[in-house]
Amino acid sequence: MADIWALLAELSPVACPAAAQAAVLVPLYEDREGSVRVVLTKRPDDMPTHPGDIVFPGGYMNDGEDPIRAAIREAAEEVGIPESAIGIIGGLTPITARSMGTLIVPVVAHVERPVTLRPDPREVDVIVEPALAELLDESRWRSTDWKGRIVWFFDFPEGTLWGATALMVRELLGIIRRGDGSSQ
Repeated sequence: MADIWALLAELSPVACPAAAQAAVLVPLYEDREGSVRVVLTKRPDDMPTHPGDIVFPGGYMNDGEDPIRAAIREAAEEVGIPESAIGIIGGLTPITARSMGTLIVPVVAHVERPVTLRPDPREVDVIVEPALAELLDESRWRSTDWKGRIVWFFDFPEGTLWGATALMVRELLGIIRRGDGSSQ
């Protein structure tokens, strides 16, 4: 596979649309074996929005906050990734969460993963850290037609990745596949 970091260096700058209400960090890091992994979280089942969903660290932007600042703040609050460990690479396409009508800006970053991530129990039930190679395995994905749109699903033992987060992951994987010459 081509160098993932080189492929991601071609990402567009982070979008900052006026209608943006939320931002997520797409934290990527290289583990000791050289695999690139992504940090996802499973929300507690008692959350008022997206209970039990597998998502990126993120949330609503504060007044006067841009998407990058919001994504960094939320990653620090939710899983304990310090700002000093985050290097912004670029952005994915902003997406609207259908259930909430919220425009979310995905911010892709290379992170120096802390030895210990600290999940905030109010917002994070468990941290999930799949390798991109695992997510690139198309046989692990399933989809369904929902009201004329394709909805993607990826099952982990901890829960299911789907919805807006799954679309963000698939966009990221598409960039990697195109750069690698893969057709899937």
